[in-house]
Amino acid sequence: MSIPFELPSEDRASSPCTGWTRAHWEAVADGLLTAAWRWSTPGGALLDLPGRPSRSGVRSDGLEGFARTFLAAGFRVAGAGGDDPHNWLERYARGLASGTRSPGRDDTESWPLIRDHDVQGQPMVESASVALALRLTAPWLWKRLDAGVQDRVEEWLRDALRHVPAPNNWYLFPYTVAGFLESVGRGDAETAAVRRRALDLLEGWYRGDGWYADGDGRAFDHYNGWALHLYPVLDAHLAGDTGLLARYGGRLREHLDGFGLMFGADGAPLHFGRSLTYRFAASAAVGLGAVTGHTPLTPGASRRLVSGSLRHFLDRGALTGDGLLGLGWYGPNEAVLQSYSGPSSPYWASKAFVALLAPVGHPLWTATEEPAPVEEADRVLALPAPGLLVQATRGDGIVRLHNHGSDHVRPHEAEAAGADDPHYGRQAYSTRTGPTAPGNTADNHFSVEVAGRRSVRRRIHPLGAGHGDGWGWAASWHRPVFAGGPPMVPGLRVESVTVARGPYELRVHRVVGAPPGARVTHTGWATGPEEPLVSALHGLHGWDPGAGTVRAPQGTAYVPWASMPRLTGTAEGTSLHVSLAVLTGAPGPGPLAEAVTDVLADGTGAEVVWTDGGGRTRVSFDPVRVTHE
Repeated sequence: MSIPFELPSEDRASSPCTGWTRAHWEAVADGLLTAAWRWSTPGGALLDLPGRPSRSGVRSDGLEGFARTFLAAGFRVAGAGGDDPHNWLERYARGLASGTRSPGRDDTESWPLIRDHDVQGQPMVESASVALALRLTAPWLWKRLDAGVQDRVEEWLRDALRHVPAPNNWYLFPYTVAGFLESVGRGDAETAAVRRRALDLLEGWYRGDGWYADGDGRAFDHYNGWALHLYPVLDAHLAGDTGLLARYGGRLREHLDGFGLMFGADGAPLHFGRSLTYRFAASAAVGLGAVTGHTPLTPGASRRLVSGSLRHFLDRGALTGDGLLGLGWYGPNEAVLQSYSGPSSPYWASKAFVALLAPVGHPLWTATEEPAPVEEADRVLALPAPGLLVQATRGDGIVRLHNHGSDHVRPHEAEAAGADDPHYGRQAYSTRTGPTAPGNTADNHFSVEVAGRRSVRRRIHPLGAGHGDGWGWAASWHRPVFAGGPPMVPGLRVESVTVARGPYELRVHRVVGAPPGARVTHTGWATGPEEPLVSALHGLHGWDPGAGTVRAPQGTAYVPWASMPRLTGTAEGTSLHVSLAVLTGAPGPGPLAEAVTDVLADGTGAEVVWTDGGGRTRVSFDPVRVTHE
């Protein structure tokens, strides 16, 4: 699809994969800002973008538009050493003066006050973008503001330090505000305490492998890159704090060692977790690693990932005809949104422009583009800390994520509370498919049916993960939850193991404590009828003969209508259910029934012998153990 603003010519010599250079990034930033500023209020304090309002209200949405685009402008101008050919900073200076003139008043320009997250929390989120943009542009904007405006801006920002954030990455918003205030000589005991508090919490959320949980629980998703790594690493980089940068930059490096594999050959990030309308913000961690030097990726591979992700969305309709980022994935899509999403929410995508802090002449822009990790070889990577298994195939460029550890259930929540969360509850996600919408049959889901009601997976308990040469595994268990139906069945649990090898996914489920008459169903990948993809699911043990097909009329973020393969079977007491799944866009593989020559299964596990000389895989329970030889 066409991009509604002018871009430079492609440069296939330096960027053989994407054709895009630093000049393209500047042009996109300018195009997005130009389109958004057409919707500014007279004083420039709010950008009232068109679309459905969020639950926070229109004025908060207008602040969101100002703050998130200000962040893009901050990266754009700071990366150019203060050069501002479009006078973006003049506009934001005018908006800062207007928005803080009468803070909290219910008029057409003033910014809403920052309050506790459960009262009026959204302004706290936006305070971080305002503060970070001010810090980035301090020599050219903050230092030229009238002293009265500076005082009013500080007064508004300080409310972020004095109110309660949501119990997750939100604690990094007042941390970022405090960092800005300290950087301009306005720090004190209050700012120092807020920063200590955030870093202490961050230590408790760190799980290893470069991954943070988003709060006290097991939420692992893109917030790792565009929040939990971004704020502390960038803060340390801007402050020149070598001690903090060594600690948090080292974790970013470790994170990118796995996360760099989580982009498809077409540039798409994994469609996994919440807030997916932020789209190419998923590349922020890659750009930050290149800017700070804390990355295992070469400059050419880093540019391949960040430019590939940016171009992926702009080429596929993420922009409206007016040049605005719409609510959705490519075009509009309600299923990827949360209740807090408003018309300006997509502009957290501005975080991707952290790459522009690498100036002209930086290796990120001068090195020749290199293939993305998925384009180099087939790979399987286990991440035991978050309980994830990454499976990438070079032939079709698809990356799959098998989820045995991320559930977004907070520790204080009842395990049986709530319904299925498509962004976390599915067992697998990819760069080419999205989860089916709520109300449709769930894709990549194992369900127990009791008394006519099917279960969902809420809290996930990891049982381990590992990998070898060309293969890997991850395992977990959960208690089936019957949303809106009977209470949880005492003793009922499902133990699940995924083994990835080449394009194949060996899926083994053991059901323990199922009551008489219980049934089980298992679904595969959801794809559209015109997509050049193959989604197949073949029962190897414990399933009724043959696989059926089930429809998802509301489709996914990728297609307006989808279908998926489904297996059904009986489960009473303890039962084992083994299947082979595949999602591929490459020629072949052949029928799944021919992929294995033998299957041996009993109540303790299963052994599969592969047809192509790949040896045998053994999955055992009590305890879970997986071998491949």
